[in-house]
This record gives sequence, structure tokens and C-alpha cells, in this order.
Amino acid sequence: MEISVFSTASKAIGNSILGYVSSPAWRNKMITQSINHPTSPYAHGNFEHYNTLGWLFKRCTLLLPTEDRLTLISSTFSQTMISGWGEVEWHRVFNFLCSLTNLLPKIKMAVTGTPGVSCSLELQLRLFCRQVLLDPWLGKDTLFWLTRILKPWPMVLQARLLFILYGPLMPDGTLAWQGIVEREMSHSALWQMAGVIVLLYSNLDHLTDWTTDTMQTILEELIVFPEVWHMENMARLLLCLVLCGSTVCYSFLANKLHNGQLLEVSRLIVHIILVCEKDGYSMNWVVRMVHQVCQGFNTSERFAFIQRLEDMFSEVTMELIEIVTA
Repeated sequence: MEISVFSTASKAIGNSILGYVSSPAWRNKMITQSINHPTSPYAHGNFEHYNTLGWLFKRCTLLLPTEDRLTLISSTFSQTMISGWGEVEWHRVFNFLCSLTNLLPKIKMAVTGTPGVSCSLELQLRLFCRQVLLDPWLGKDTLFWLTRILKPWPMVLQARLLFILYGPLMPDGTLAWQGIVEREMSHSALWQMAGVIVLLYSNLDHLTDWTTDTMQTILEELIVFPEVWHMENMARLLLCLVLCGSTVCYSFLANKLHNGQLLEVSRLIVHIILVCEKDGYSMNWVVRMVHQVCQGFNTSERFAFIQRLEDMFSEVTMELIEIVTA
């Protein structure tokens, strides 16, 4: 940190230091370090190292044009480097990083291929996008980078990309493409996925390419890929959305009811009740959810929906009894 402060003493000193830190020998020594997995005990040390390097490059290049500064950015400390820049410059940074890393062709290969076949590519994209573009930022700054990553793709591929970036992982570190279909996932495994959906949904007023219908479509595509998810995983994700304080769950269920999917909504709500019981959440969440979903109904429609819920509760109870006694 001391040398970065010293570089601001004069233009001549700054240029001398910049020449030194731009040399291949210095870069190989100071920048070419392995990026540890986020759960590694050494990850915090790496973050501090690259944070300090980011400040050094930011101060050394203070008087250079944006394009020249970008050529000196190592993606591992770009967050510190570009802090305080305007949105136009952020767009340039994103385009530069896409070009430098061949990001968009890699994303296309991952989201259009068979899930899990290119697991190393999926994890490479997840690690790069999360550690470089998404996790170092907060709130609307994260939203900027997320929308840049998602924007080039149609909604069905946006859903797949969100799973690559925020979906649950298996114990071996690979994405749980089949796990999400075949077995229950924990509440914590789906929390990040819920959080990013809420981030997008809660900022729709500021986004030109996403609407309520868009988010409902993305959510719909998400829970049926690569196959229809395990029912409790669907229920747990929807409950996570409610716990995040978002209304996207209510809108999602109400839209399904509007489209005549009464049976599916009833089954989802019953499994949300089961998830609340398993995970120790108050049933008040479910009561509030049913109340919100029923707001657009007249009296007879509301009665029919509640009756369908009762019937579905009986059906699911019998299914559980059969599983236990089998």
C-alpha cells in the first residue's frame, strides 16, 4: 500500500513505478498467483493481496486514458481498480474483460450444451463471474454486472446461466444439475439463487430489458431444467423468495392460477407447508401466501381453491404414508 501512495507524489515517480510494476518479471511474481476456491482458508489472504494491487494500479494509472488503464487491469483486482468510475467506463471494462477472457463464447458453450458435461467450464465461468464481476460488489453495482452477463441471451438461457452462477453445488464441487431433480436440497443451498432472483425482481423499475413477465418466465424455466425439479426443492426456493421479502412468489403462483394450473399450485403450496414444518418456519408465511394469492378471486373461486388445497393435502399425506410404509 505504501508504494501506491508514493506513486501519487509526482507524475515522474508515478511513471517510474508504473514502468516497474508493468514489467513481466514483477507481474509473474506479484499477479500470477492461484485463485483459491471461495471456501479455502487462504481465500481471504488472496483478496487482501489483490485488493492492495488494485489500489497500486489505480493510483499509478490515474492520469492515463481509460483504454490505456484497462490494458493494465488484472481481472483479479478490477473491483478496486475501477471503483468510482462512471457507468460508461464500466461498460468499457465489461467489454474489455469479455474480449480478454473470451467470456461470451464460453457462456454460449455452457448454456447451450448438455448440463454437467462440461463441468470444468461451468465452474470456471461461475468462479470468474462470481469472484471478479459479482461478489465484490453490493446492491445495484452487482445488478449492473449481472444484467451485462445475462442480457445477450434469451430467457431460457438466462435461467440456465443463473443456475450456473448461483445454483447449488454437490459435495464434489460440481453443479447439482441432477441433484436438484432427484433429491431434497437444503434451504441454504438455494438461498443464493433466491437472492439473485429477488435482486432482479426488486429493481425492475430500473431495468429496460426485464419485466414481471420476464422474471416469471425465467423462474418457470429455472425449475424445470434439466428436468422438473424435486417438488420440495421448488417449494423451498419459493419459500426462500418469500423470506427474502419479495412478492415474486405471489406473482408467480397467481399467474399460474390465472392460467388454469390450479392442481400444480395446490401441490406447490402443500409442499411449502411441509418445508415450513421440516425447516422450522412459522405457518404464518403460508397463510400470508395463500391470502395474497387469493386476493384476485371472488368468493366462489376462493372457496374452490381452498377446497382443492384440502384435497391435495390429503393426496400428499397418503403418498407420504405409502412411502413410509413401503
